[in-house]
Amino acid sequence: MGDGWTMRKMWVGAGAAVALGMGFVMLLVVGVYLVAGNLTGGAGGGAKKLAKGSVPAAYQPIVQKWGNLCPAINPALLAAQLYQESGFNPKARSAAAAQGIAQFIPGTWATHSIDGDGDGDRDVWDPADAIPSAASYDCSLASYVKDVPGDPTENMLASYNAGAYAVIKYQGVPPYKETQNYVKVITTLEKSFAAPTGRVDPSEQAAGAIAFAQKKLGTPYLWGGNGTADQGGRFDCSGLTKAAYESVGIELPRVANDQYNAGPHPRREELLPGDLVFFSDDLTNSRAIRHVGIYVGGGYMIDAPRTGAVIRFDPIDTPDYFGATRVTEDGAKALPTTV
Repeated sequence: MGDGWTMRKMWVGAGAAVALGMGFVMLLVVGVYLVAGNLTGGAGGGAKKLAKGSVPAAYQPIVQKWGNLCPAINPALLAAQLYQESGFNPKARSAAAAQGIAQFIPGTWATHSIDGDGDGDRDVWDPADAIPSAASYDCSLASYVKDVPGDPTENMLASYNAGAYAVIKYQGVPPYKETQNYVKVITTLEKSFAAPTGRVDPSEQAAGAIAFAQKKLGTPYLWGGNGTADQGGRFDCSGLTKAAYESVGIELPRVANDQYNAGPHPRREELLPGDLVFFSDDLTNSRAIRHVGIYVGGGYMIDAPRTGAVIRFDPIDTPDYFGATRVTEDGAKALPTTV
């Protein structure tokens, strides 16, 4: 019996614990996992499209269009760069004088910017110029290193970080820790911005995260709560999900809209216990997410809902259901801490 059977036993065990609090959910949890355990195959290849709402609606058409500018990039990769650089903030300004949603420094902007919207100017603060310019710059870098062995996208990203000369010199991603980390971060984040094309593999830590949340059932909600002793062990919604995954060795960001980018996004019909489920008043923009819970199966989650309530089971199929994330260790590690 292989790892798949071990995981199914963990899942069923987690479901059994849930059943102590809500018996009818248990039957559905077991059904979900036995079906999932018999699925085969992983995420497919092919052209990447953006996951639902992963890019703010105002920028999604631009990212989708310009992300296909050359073979070395795709919309999900371009979105990952923008998120890493600015968190989709068109007014972002860094201590190193990088500006706008794509964080161009003035010299690079002067040399590589384009008039993306055709209005006669090149404005670093206008995403309609800055996003196309970022895509164009990526493609220019890719052309500089097109004869270098290895993955063209990784070589392009390495050129973005260390310069094309370094990539040519070392005939691939140079042995710089910062550059190697940059390439890994962007290619990992890419998965959280891409619409799934097949089954999303379950997290090995999912059962442990559920077990943590189950132990907190009945605990009063506290806005800003992280479960510390001085807070009486109380949580808010994202404090609970952060602590649940921290208990199994995965460090998530503190706020829900950043937790959404901690892995790929299963469809509603593909949900498995342990997935994070998100809710928003704006279903086109993941940056507007305002609530998160941990899915336990059968259409229910454990969540810390609001002031005056306790951590409890709640249904997920409500009009403000936004989507889900299957947390991965690499995905969580790739998330920037400053967006």
